[in-house]
Amino acid sequence: SERKVNIGSLAGFGPFGEHTVNASWVAVQEMKKLGLGNNVDLHVHEVPVEYQKVQSLVPSLWKQFHPRLIVHVGVSGMATTVTLEKCGRNHGYKGLDNSSFCPDSQCCIVGGPDCINSVIDMESVCKRVTATAGLGVAVTVSKDAGRYLCDFTYYTSLYLSRGRSAFIHVPPLGKPYSGEELGRALQAIIREMLELLDQAEDQIHCQQHIH
Repeated sequence: SERKVNIGSLAGFGPFGEHTVNASWVAVQEMKKLGLGNNVDLHVHEVPVEYQKVQSLVPSLWKQFHPRLIVHVGVSGMATTVTLEKCGRNHGYKGLDNSSFCPDSQCCIVGGPDCINSVIDMESVCKRVTATAGLGVAVTVSKDAGRYLCDFTYYTSLYLSRGRSAFIHVPPLGKPYSGEELGRALQAIIREMLELLDQAEDQIHCQQHIH
């Protein structure tokens, strides 16, 4: 059967702190050049490193595009691999953003669950991408997106989409990967994520016919 057109949003972050060039935004732009094929309508966005901007921007992306999946990409100064984040966390936001603001509640959604997992099986994505010949980029899985704007954005997106979001952390440029290498890694990862979404939906569809 002909595969449906996927609408996907890919969001990288702007500069902050020592990251005057944010590797996540460079990687997202490189990934856009490569594309995901004709059956994926890809929208790319740069996200400011500000809590209040995230609170208005993330809902607007879901409302405007109704994507099957939003993939957020952020930089981690501690990362040496491309890291797939399994979940977003609601509490513990004490770090000031680019406008020296921090939420009074120190949480994303007051009354929301402590942790929300992505519907994407990140372990499976990691295994499949690692088996890709010639990619040359190490991929790992994490359960802690860091309690800063990355984690805040991820949780907000997971909450709004009931888990239909993903977050990928990339290392700073040149430590050790170039923007082009990170772009290729994002392409391989997001293809696997969409493939897994397709498989999950096919299974649900089959089960509905059986019952």
